Amino acid sequence: MSKKTDSNVYTVLFAVGMVLVVGALLAFTASSLRPTIDANKRIEKQQNILYAMGVNENDETSVEFVSKDKVADVFSKYIKKQLVIKGDEVSEDEKAYLIDIKKEQASAKAGNKRRLPLFVGEKEGETFYIAPIRGKGLWDAIWGYVAMNKDMVVQGVFFDHKGETPGLGANIKQRFFMDDFKGEDLMSNGQFKGIVVSKSNADPKNEDKNDNEVDAIAGATITGDGVSAMIKSELKLYVPYFKKIK
Repeated sequence: MSKKTDSNVYTVLFAVGMVLVVGALLAFTASSLRPTIDANKRIEKQQNILYAMGVNENDETSVEFVSKDKVADVFSKYIKKQLVIKGDEVSEDEKAYLIDIKKEQASAKAGNKRRLPLFVGEKEGETFYIAPIRGKGLWDAIWGYVAMNKDMVVQGVFFDHKGETPGLGANIKQRFFMDDFKGEDLMSNGQFKGIVVSKSNADPKNEDKNDNEVDAIAGATITGDGVSAMIKSELKLYVPYFKKIK
């Protein structure tokens, strides 16, 4: 006579029991870690927004954010307004930085009005308008924050990625690439044009700020094209707002 533990019923019940136990443990762990995860997301977004407007701890070549223990206070100091643009409506929302850009893009594809976060900062008497953007690189998502003045001239950027190739596309988050965007005009003859990451850019020192181009990263053509497309498709959505404030 076979043992009870050798039966198919026992095996199924044991498997179901293990699934329930493991599922309960995972749910408990996720629930208990949620506050920490949310806090880390907030800190990262605030660091990125501040970085784009030039509030960071960089030396000559590094990328250094405002430290985690100071970022909440520094964010409150420099970011004067958090706006949400939805169609013709503009409202203030102190939690605009929590808006999920990926979800908003999907919602817009489904025919809904998209919510566009915009952060208004002040530093040294200058006003900065920082917009979050998201696109597609070679392997996965790329995203960033672009700080502009009221004329849509770039004052600073921060880019990041999920899985671009190290030493190639991953270099979009390096200083030598991001710093080239500062001073570039997103407009041309009164029309929104964006900024192209160009392999044929005849301005390697990036002295011409009215050509709507920056130098490409060698060996990262598709990632560069993704940055160009992301800037054009995302930032043109803000043009009606900038026309109003001018």
